[in-house]
Amino acid sequence: MNLFKDKNWTPMLLNEVKKTFNDPNYLYEIKFDGIRSIIFASPNEVIIYNRHCVDITNLYPELQNIKKIVNHKTIFDGEITLFYNGKPSFLKLQSRAHLKDQKKIKYYSINNPVIFMCFDILYEDKNLINKPLIKRKEILNKYSENEAFQKVFYIINDGIKLYKKVKKLELEGIVAKNINSKYLINTRCDNWLKIKNWYEEIFYIGGYINQDKLPTISLILGEFKNNKLHYVGKVTMAKKRNLYKKLIKEKEINNPFIDYQEDGYFIKPIYTCTIMYLQRTNNNHLRQPIFKE
Repeated sequence: MNLFKDKNWTPMLLNEVKKTFNDPNYLYEIKFDGIRSIIFASPNEVIIYNRHCVDITNLYPELQNIKKIVNHKTIFDGEITLFYNGKPSFLKLQSRAHLKDQKKIKYYSINNPVIFMCFDILYEDKNLINKPLIKRKEILNKYSENEAFQKVFYIINDGIKLYKKVKKLELEGIVAKNINSKYLINTRCDNWLKIKNWYEEIFYIGGYINQDKLPTISLILGEFKNNKLHYVGKVTMAKKRNLYKKLIKEKEINNPFIDYQEDGYFIKPIYTCTIMYLQRTNNNHLRQPIFKE
């Protein structure tokens, strides 16, 4: 299979672990909060596919500058990232990803450009996926950087130290990769692991959505500000938890949220729960919330 010619494949994906670790057989990178992408570059053009094998080339014309750094047919793996105030902003990037008007796409490519943060090379006139990761890194290191293309920094062994720095900077997390791992297309495996920087907070339960046929319930969460309950998001919880038995016994009341207009079974916000989440959105909602306890 010629990866450059075929293109009908998806990138190697990561599993997740809760705690970081030190291991001399692993390298560690910052996890950039972006859009996972495969770039097919040649001196003549750049074609971009997302992780679902969808062509997104037209959304990021500024990444055509990557063709300036290649002399061969080359495949890069990495994250399309948009920096705001010195940090990756997935929220800003989302607004770019949903644009359809070509004039707006061109405008933002100039005034709000993305960067491709590259962490792997899979092809250089031939497939490289059977080479160990550390060898692929050596090949990638030969490529120069420009305004559209940056190589992801990595360290070997000291994952705990990097994670502490990432947590202090309030970045998304880190990735641990076995230095001897081959690149497995169309596969998710334990050779690559992500360790996310989760936040924890306690929120009030102001209601829920209960579908009889499902083994889960969606909790409607809020936080009090100036004695008013503000909506922050929904989270799924298994019905087997004891909390579920308490919630369904509560009497229904009028919607206690000042900024939630959707349907639900509303209750007096007397119960709380601990939620893990990645960050807050622009409207203060929780991103990727997970029910903890």
